[in-house]
Amino acid sequence: MIRTTFIFLLLFIFFIITIPFIPILLIIGLFSKTARDKIAFALVRAVFKIILFITGSKVEITGKENLPKDQPVLYIGNHNSLLDVVIGYILVPDLTGFIAKKELMKVPGLNWWMLLMNCLFLDRKNTRSGLEIIKTASDYIKNGISIFVFPEGTRSRTGELADFKEGTFKIATLTKCQIIPIAFTGTADIFENHFPKVKPSHVTVTIGAPINTAELSRAEQKKLGATTKELIAEMISKKQ
Repeated sequence: MIRTTFIFLLLFIFFIITIPFIPILLIIGLFSKTARDKIAFALVRAVFKIILFITGSKVEITGKENLPKDQPVLYIGNHNSLLDVVIGYILVPDLTGFIAKKELMKVPGLNWWMLLMNCLFLDRKNTRSGLEIIKTASDYIKNGISIFVFPEGTRSRTGELADFKEGTFKIATLTKCQIIPIAFTGTADIFENHFPKVKPSHVTVTIGAPINTAELSRAEQKKLGATTKELIAEMISKKQ
């Protein structure tokens, strides 16, 4: 439980000491949203790196050359653990917003930082909310901010991949951006598989080759979810 205690203590301290910092970031945003976003991004990544260090886990990354360096993209990953988000933010090279469930918007402190990190909140029971998220996420990509989505819709409790929601992929087809498939293994062994204890795990992250949506036919676009799921399933299988 020592690792768990240290992580929660770190997060508590971070939220407390950054309370006065949030208004400063908001003021900076009035003059330069990009500057505000980059400062918030750097701060959160630094905290996430400390959290990962505290877990004692080893992260093996394959395919890092597939990460984009000069363009916003749609990252697609499987989802087994809260640590997928932590590692995802450490992994991505530039500004990226995650799509999260709307319930997180009610968590004090966390909600403000998620907004500063360009996260979007989805009401999974509301179809209209989904359409609005697709539009907003597309606008983010057009403005240079990548989007990271777990298209299963929720964390897998068994490690088995659920169906990928095809609507998610409209973000890519509307903007013609590339899709970067990412496969996580071992993240649930850090926390979820023995809640509430945090234990070291050997985590693998496999970054697949970009999918160029601009080159896909309409028929291929309609089954992007199934295609991407197959790619990620194959990457996971090779690591198990």
